[in-house]
Amino acid sequence: MAASRDTPTRYREKRDPRRTPEPMEDGRKGDRPRFVIQQHAASTLHYDVRLEVDGVLKSWAVPKGPSTDPRVKRLAIPTEDHPLAYADFEGVIPEGEYGASTVLIWDCGYYRNLKEGDDRSSVAEQLKEGHATVWLEGEKLHGGYALIRTHLAQEEGWLLVKMDDEAADARRNPTSTEPESVVSGRTLEEIPDGQR
Repeated sequence: MAASRDTPTRYREKRDPRRTPEPMEDGRKGDRPRFVIQQHAASTLHYDVRLEVDGVLKSWAVPKGPSTDPRVKRLAIPTEDHPLAYADFEGVIPEGEYGASTVLIWDCGYYRNLKEGDDRSSVAEQLKEGHATVWLEGEKLHGGYALIRTHLAQEEGWLLVKMDDEAADARRNPTSTEPESVVSGRTLEEIPDGQR
């Protein structure tokens, strides 16, 4: 990953804390790493997949959202690291601010590293190598997922792929059938009417 994405500095530079309700600091740290998937109605609707790694949220924009079908490979575009407190953000980023639009917590929970053995690579090391595998324990998503770096034209891209395990389900399409926030029960359209 590029060095500019390795700290939350780039994140803070794009935001005015006097105008946006987004968190600016790192926030809480727990003993189990968290993940969050936020539905974001920016210029195009997408899902931001974020993993807690080394004190920040490593982040990817996934245009079509995560799949539960192992045959489906979803494009995941890396974005800047976010502070840990962003995992709890649901609300509206005001006009004129970077990413202005509604953000919904579509899924969240904890994850664990799937690499086995005494010499296993950390998730941070796996991401540097371009292939990370994690087990998600969320409200909507469960099971193994792989993030695989690829190169599309001259840009760095990643693929988000569901691993073939007991939680895989080719018939399920949670991005279309389960649009509500896991923390507020609201949809994107309902959030502007009642901020958290």
